[in-house]
Amino acid sequence: MKERNKEAKLSPLLFKPILKQKVWGGTRLVKEFNKPSNFDKIGESWEISDVKNNSSVVVQGPFKDQTLSALLQKFKGELVGPKVYKKFGDTFPLLIKFIDASENLSVQLHPDDNLAQKRHNSFGKTEMWYVVKADEDAHLITGFKEPCTKENYLQALNQGDIASILKKEFVEAGDVFFISPGLIHAIGKGTLLAEIQQTSDVTYRVYDWDRVDIDGNKRELHTDLAIDAIDFSFPIHYKISYEEKVNQPVSLVENIFFTTQKLNLVDVTNFSIEIIDSFVILIVIEGKIIIKDKHNTMSVEAGQSVLIPYQLKQAVNISAKQATVLHVSI
Repeated sequence: MKERNKEAKLSPLLFKPILKQKVWGGTRLVKEFNKPSNFDKIGESWEISDVKNNSSVVVQGPFKDQTLSALLQKFKGELVGPKVYKKFGDTFPLLIKFIDASENLSVQLHPDDNLAQKRHNSFGKTEMWYVVKADEDAHLITGFKEPCTKENYLQALNQGDIASILKKEFVEAGDVFFISPGLIHAIGKGTLLAEIQQTSDVTYRVYDWDRVDIDGNKRELHTDLAIDAIDFSFPIHYKISYEEKVNQPVSLVENIFFTTQKLNLVDVTNFSIEIIDSFVILIVIEGKIIIKDKHNTMSVEAGQSVLIPYQLKQAVNISAKQATVLHVSI
């Protein structure tokens, strides 16, 4: 077995999307990204996931029908990179999603690593958003309008007036936001975005617009859990400014959990993907790319995400007539 593993060669990995039906979801993921679904409202498409009971399954190539979890246990550092494997072991560290909000999502926040480990035996959730498409009045909620104390927050919450103290920001395609643990936030109606986050599904919901589910029940709120997790320090730099460039990477977000760059590719035939310390994920936002390694050629369309294993190192090139791509690594 060890000898076979040693000889096995990984290739770029494309996975079957894991679709999540949500009360606030819409139809864009099906209509615009061709996600296969019979559901009426799809809120999320988990593109690359190793969340418990939600491990992504390869859809083509020599590893078809194998899960990301199984491949990580088999290839370890050859899949994610030795440094990444040493830190995270047999858990893939990132979760990649597309989110379609046809209605406002709940007002929520996420704990950091320390609190999530203590309470849920889980990673915390640091994340970022890239706005793919936005209706004319689409908006996001990112924190408080002005400095807010715990007492101010609880008063507004108890009076059902929390929306009055939250910062509402109108958005357009291409906007980027960094969502740190403890930040009160929500995705507003009319927004389609890509989300890059730690592998975690821990969310504290604090307000849900008095909405009920299909059975007439209000969704659970997590007021008590949230109060110790909220960041009341009023940091304000959540929207990321960047300069568009063509055929060269533009840095969007860089932290200990993930690094994301944007690639605007125009008429490229041999763009080299640099793999240093970790795997690389390419999220195609617009257009189409062709990925080539020594043994395989793969087409990746808008709305798809591909995992390029560390093992391939410098042996991967992409070509594109015109495409917008997010390049994610650790």
